[in-house]
Amino acid sequence: MISIENLSKQFGPQELFTNTGFRINARERAGLVGRNGHGKTTLMRIIVGKEQPDTGTLTLPKQYRIGYVRQHLNFTEDTILKEGMKSLPETEKDHHWKVEKILAGLGYSQSDMNRHPSEFSGGYQVRLNLAGVLISEPDLLLLDEPTNYLDITSIRWIERFLVNWPRELILITHDRGFMDKVVTHVVGIHRRKTRKIAGNTEKFYTQIAQDEEIYEKTRLNDERRKKEIELFITRFRAKARLANMVQSRVKTLSKMEKKDKLEMAKNLDFSFKTREFKGKWTIAAKNLSFGYDPAKPLIQHLDIIANPNDRVCVIGKNGKGKTTLLKILADVLKPDEGSVDEHPAMKKGFFEQTNIKTLVDTRTVVEEILYSHEKVDLQAARNICGAMMFTGDAADKKIEVLSGGEKSRVMLGKLLVTPLNLLLLDEPTNHLDMESCDSMLAAIDNFDGAVIMVTHNEMFLHAIATRLIVFDRNRVEVFEGSYADFLEKRGWDEEAPVKETQNDSGASNDSKMTKKELRRLRSEIINERSKKLKPLEIKIKKCENKIDGHENELQTLNQAMQEASEQQDGKKIASLAQSIHTCEAAIEELFESLEEYTEEYDGKNVDYEKRLKELG
Repeated sequence: MISIENLSKQFGPQELFTNTGFRINARERAGLVGRNGHGKTTLMRIIVGKEQPDTGTLTLPKQYRIGYVRQHLNFTEDTILKEGMKSLPETEKDHHWKVEKILAGLGYSQSDMNRHPSEFSGGYQVRLNLAGVLISEPDLLLLDEPTNYLDITSIRWIERFLVNWPRELILITHDRGFMDKVVTHVVGIHRRKTRKIAGNTEKFYTQIAQDEEIYEKTRLNDERRKKEIELFITRFRAKARLANMVQSRVKTLSKMEKKDKLEMAKNLDFSFKTREFKGKWTIAAKNLSFGYDPAKPLIQHLDIIANPNDRVCVIGKNGKGKTTLLKILADVLKPDEGSVDEHPAMKKGFFEQTNIKTLVDTRTVVEEILYSHEKVDLQAARNICGAMMFTGDAADKKIEVLSGGEKSRVMLGKLLVTPLNLLLLDEPTNHLDMESCDSMLAAIDNFDGAVIMVTHNEMFLHAIATRLIVFDRNRVEVFEGSYADFLEKRGWDEEAPVKETQNDSGASNDSKMTKKELRRLRSEIINERSKKLKPLEIKIKKCENKIDGHENELQTLNQAMQEASEQQDGKKIASLAQSIHTCEAAIEELFESLEEYTEEYDGKNVDYEKRLKELG
């Protein structure tokens, strides 16, 4: 358990937190949400002790171990297997199979286990740090954007791993779908306060919207009431017979708390421009082949035609050729064999993470936008800057002082300047926060042209993909259908049942089960799990429904209290106060029951998931 109270933190004029706090209870998995720059990473650094709050206390149990992925790469062993084994608990120092299992889940092959850490790319070295934290089994696991360096199969693996995490977890990720599948609670940083809600991100943001709507209505009612009181005082101050009434209203006015108007939150708000196009296709690759090493081609004999409104998503493991394919389609690389034909009337735009190197450090943000197309004037450039959240003086910042995420937004802004028929996008959401990812999804969905996009974000894949280019099984192929169709009909090789399992001691079973036997055993476990967990699911659902009902009742009572206060109806106020107290007590009791049922459910579910994993 971890408890934070009265937390405040400020950097210069920017105040991140003001006298706020929250608690993470045993076995809770909390998703930490908030806009970029609002303090998510700072809060994690405070928890891990790398940053000190201005005020407030952080309370942890004795001997409580916190696991946090280090950004610094410092490997001391000559193989990644030995490097991973350094993180094993003292009682498990020889359990190499545990390390191999986690490394395999994060995308390392069996032949990689004896390679030196320095032989891997930066992304895979960061994964090795992540593996070390998972292997160490801390009491509290802190993960800040763990999916940024993972491919889709590794993301799906770590999702399953975290769902079964038996202790506490705090997770930051821009991938809403990933977070919703993993967490039991959401902690949001909003208007310099933290707010914790049981459930997923949709429930959190719905609750915030409702609370702010009530706040704004109350503020407007208070302002109207205040003006009425001020008008009464002004009109009747000189009337002796009304002196007591005037004095009463003067006291009421002095006690009225001023509610500030809520500052509107800024979101990325943009759309891609479409150029008029009457062709039946935009781009066509024929018999495409390419490899940096002739002996190991990344792409072989690929044919793909993008129609005017296609949404083609490129998926697969890292390092298999996804970005390379986009570069070939963008005419940045030339294929070894085959050809890429573009419709003569088609105009394409290309977004790729390394493209930020093409930005000129000495230019300002607005200058970069202005110089990206000859038909853009200064006002149009500033409008684009505003859409990319570079408002006012921020548009005049030099490129050299921008963060990686800000530079990515500049690159997106440059794409918005020119009307296009084809968007080539390579992981465009990596440096965006959750709200900005939603805006990006909407912009892609509304674009009246073709899109070919590399992404590991399964929410995006489910939402927009109409066709897929799949890098898997050491080849690349086109899949005609949605991502849901792909998972149902084909799926990922790594998630197929295995023929050999390990017992808890790490030894392999001598007998190899057939696929039919595996399916039968899995079916038995799944049926047993359903029978045992269904009653708990019903209890949890009933609790949630009752809580929703009481919260709606509480909202109605608070509104009635507001009206009774305005009417100065003492009897009604007393009655409503009692009802509000009873309602709040009922909600608190229900939350305690919900927590009890959820912990019991999670505990049993972990056991069943462990049994299923042992089967493969």
